[in-house]
Amino acid sequence: MKLKLSPKGICGLLAIMALHSPNSEAAPVAEKSMGGVPVIYPHRHGDLTDTEKEMAKIAWRYFENNYQPETGLVNAVENYPSTTMWDTGSYMAALVSAHKLGLIDKQTFDDRLSRLLRTLNNMSFFKNELPNKVYHTKTAEKVNYGNKPGEIGFSGLDLGRMLVWLKIVKELYPEHAGAIDNFVLRWDFTHVVDKCGTLFGAIVNDNKQTQYVQEGRLGYEEYSAKGFQLWNASTCLASRPEPYQTIPMYCVDVPYDTRDPRKLSQHNYVVSESYVLDGMELGWDLTSDTTSPDNVHTDKVMENFAHRIYQVQENRHKATGILTARSEHQLDVAPYFVYDTIYSDGYPWNTITEAGKYVPEFAAVSLKAALGMWALWDSPYTDLLANHIWHQYVPEKGYYEGVYENGKGPIKTFTANNNGIMLETLLFKQFGKLLKVNQLAPLYKNKPPSLWDRQLTDPFEGQNNLKGRPRVRTDVGVFGSTPAKAPSKSWFGFGKNSESCVNDGSAFKGAGDNQDASKCPACSVCPVCQDNAPVTLPAWSSCH
Repeated sequence: MKLKLSPKGICGLLAIMALHSPNSEAAPVAEKSMGGVPVIYPHRHGDLTDTEKEMAKIAWRYFENNYQPETGLVNAVENYPSTTMWDTGSYMAALVSAHKLGLIDKQTFDDRLSRLLRTLNNMSFFKNELPNKVYHTKTAEKVNYGNKPGEIGFSGLDLGRMLVWLKIVKELYPEHAGAIDNFVLRWDFTHVVDKCGTLFGAIVNDNKQTQYVQEGRLGYEEYSAKGFQLWNASTCLASRPEPYQTIPMYCVDVPYDTRDPRKLSQHNYVVSESYVLDGMELGWDLTSDTTSPDNVHTDKVMENFAHRIYQVQENRHKATGILTARSEHQLDVAPYFVYDTIYSDGYPWNTITEAGKYVPEFAAVSLKAALGMWALWDSPYTDLLANHIWHQYVPEKGYYEGVYENGKGPIKTFTANNNGIMLETLLFKQFGKLLKVNQLAPLYKNKPPSLWDRQLTDPFEGQNNLKGRPRVRTDVGVFGSTPAKAPSKSWFGFGKNSESCVNDGSAFKGAGDNQDASKCPACSVCPVCQDNAPVTLPAWSSCH
């Protein structure tokens, strides 16, 4: 995709320059609210109010209406029998939330989850490697984006979210651990994470050939990488923020991925969703951290970047009066999906289609982003966001996708991702960090290893090499068994190759610029990657 210098782009850049001009009327507003330093708001915690309980009931109705009992899957979009692994992860989030919040009983929960896990353990994979990008929810058949039979690749990002929720469910409901482990043991990790710790997806080109391409940009890449880490995989390069820079926007230096969309055909969009999910599900913590309280965050990079993503949106509202909670979202009219960004492809507040077309008329307050911000940042601004979205629903269908910024009302479509994230947000408000290890269990410190743990540490298990599974050192334990401090260097590997890669400051992560996992030039020469190597955080703001 080539970027063109449009009037919109010029105006956007001039707006940023004007915001930081001493003659600008908007600049003092943002400066006064921040003073060039971050304001850190606490999370919201406590029992749900009657309004919040009603919100949970309405959001769950989406999953009652779009459930397919034959497979246990749920439609990603209302009345359309198709789904992805990302949306299935959001359904699992909704299912756990519905049970924990008392919307369904344990028998209903077990029945729904068992049906889903049975389908996952029997569905056909893309090239017998990993779950296909899309499945028909009534038949669990592999389909293309037109919902016709066919296989079109896999998404490392989608699989990362799925792994997060498989781990959460496994910890909260150990009676289902065996079925969960069996599903992940079916996976062939050979092409989804390379020895550099880079995430890949698979696509099928016009010649029907499979290509494995680096997947993910700052925010989503780090979040999905944590899903793989929870299952013992090394994702060193995917987990580090480089390569990134910051751009000043409303007195916040906003981080963005510097890999060029014009060269790599991947938008470097900055949105709220990945940072919100990381905060609620994983507590902005390192995956090795299972003990810190909810108000202590050990992944300092993602915590810091998340506060920036929040604050720039609050500051935009203070400067312009526009309520802002940006994320990608579905539409009820063509083009049916947009990346509604804080920054992307060189421009601020850029709302674009998959092809990169600028469509500002579809900018919106994303309900999932607004509610997630409300839960993670207890501030007067998120109170405004909450009041803006509480009643954006149809009682018998669920919550709308969003509310247009231009005043034209709600986006009248309903999705699993939006309603699922809204449900998990309410669970977070009552429950705190969603990935919890039961430290009060009698066997916590000497917990018997799970089926997954036993398989990975069995030196005679031939499938470990054949499927490129993560290798682990048996002397320090694995997550969910004996807790151990993270070692000073990566000690996970894949298959016969236990090396990882360190980012050398070049313009790519692993094989990112090569678009081919088998041709990563750095991977053959790089030293062991330091997973916990320090990252120097950038200045919060260029305003003084």
